[in-house]
Amino acid sequence: MSRTLRATALATVLAMAVAGCGGVGGDAAAGVGGGQGKGKGALTTMGFGLSDEIAETRVDTFRKANPEVDLKITEGAFDEQQFLSAVASGNPPDLVYLDRKLIGTYAKRGSIQPLTDCVERQGIDMNQYRPAAKDQVTLGGTVYGIPEFSSVRVVYLNEALLKQAGLTADQVDLSDWAALPGLNARLAKVAGGRLSRIGIDPKVPEFLPMWARANGADMISADGTEANLDDPKVVEALATGVRLIQDQGGFGKFKSFRDTFDFFGAQNPLVKNQIVAWPMEEWFLNQAAKNSPKAELVVKPFVDRQGKPLTMSSGQAWVVTKGAKNPDAACAFVRTMTATDTWFAAAKARAEARKAAGQPFTGVWTGNAEADKKIFDELYRPTGNKRFDDAVDTIRSVQDAGFAMPASPAGAEFDKAWYDAVNRVLAGQEQPEQALRRAQQEATAALDKAAK
Repeated sequence: MSRTLRATALATVLAMAVAGCGGVGGDAAAGVGGGQGKGKGALTTMGFGLSDEIAETRVDTFRKANPEVDLKITEGAFDEQQFLSAVASGNPPDLVYLDRKLIGTYAKRGSIQPLTDCVERQGIDMNQYRPAAKDQVTLGGTVYGIPEFSSVRVVYLNEALLKQAGLTADQVDLSDWAALPGLNARLAKVAGGRLSRIGIDPKVPEFLPMWARANGADMISADGTEANLDDPKVVEALATGVRLIQDQGGFGKFKSFRDTFDFFGAQNPLVKNQIVAWPMEEWFLNQAAKNSPKAELVVKPFVDRQGKPLTMSSGQAWVVTKGAKNPDAACAFVRTMTATDTWFAAAKARAEARKAAGQPFTGVWTGNAEADKKIFDELYRPTGNKRFDDAVDTIRSVQDAGFAMPASPAGAEFDKAWYDAVNRVLAGQEQPEQALRRAQQEATAALDKAAK
């Protein structure tokens, strides 16, 4: 599963016309199939890999249903420059698997196709997808992507370290911003300028939109056309997060220490007591259950300043490229990959694999709400480990509280503006208000240009 993707400036790359892009091009002679769920000819992808049973089961389902399609999966993470170069050269892959937040920019620039006909022809029910996921693949009322996985953020707590500090999980109140510096000082371990344990990791820049929403502000309008980065509530949210990092030795030391963490292994920061409280995507629960089932983990909802559950949703989606040689087969593929029954089959394969390995199954989280309901109603069973079972309940409870950054015609440029602003503040180059005022100007210019 791909994780946080830094947006980059696109104008220069879009102007490139490269004479080839080895391994990602479609077959000019590919046939075009018709009919729901069917296709034929060559079909190429980019940005996706057969990394586990979840991917393999779904791809196998498509191959069995579409034996006349020659599916060629180019494994590896999404490569922005390679993708744009392939589109510019007229030799793109048919399908691309990418971060949903990039869809608005690519749709506006004409790099991907509207899926109106695809949705109608294949009978794809867009209402089955979670609202936040569906909104993020829709620009100006037109669907440009089909949501895949969907990640939400929750708060992870190391209860063993909380006990050492004389605290309980209930006493970690992220709604009380005034008390956060004191709580952070109590939980962090900083001696002689050396950080050896993070107290609270606010996860900025990445999660600034969630902190801003918790403070009652959206960083961009619902239609993705107007920036709101210099809102005092956004400034306050950034200042709050930055102070938590500064109080732990500054961003340089903080990041260097955090970069040593292995969230995917048995020696994860929970086991090694390297961190006490942090917001993070729900996928870490799956890793913790697999690698450290005896860890003293507590999972709580992230909350706004009124104490109400709040979470930010993100994830990947499938898009059909401009110039795709086999759009019919591409459409059949995305329908199969995100269908309720396909997801259920994949989740069953995961559950069986975990059972064979003697590991707990904590579910599969997708952008398809109907699939998730079927998985948890018919397949998931409590593990018997109260910590993980309670965590699953918490994650399920916040799914409907999720918001996503809206599709924007200049989404990549908008992200770059505020990411750069936060990084300047973390580096001590600017104060939050100054940095976000500059970001507001940059983002507004990009959005205005896109609107024209």
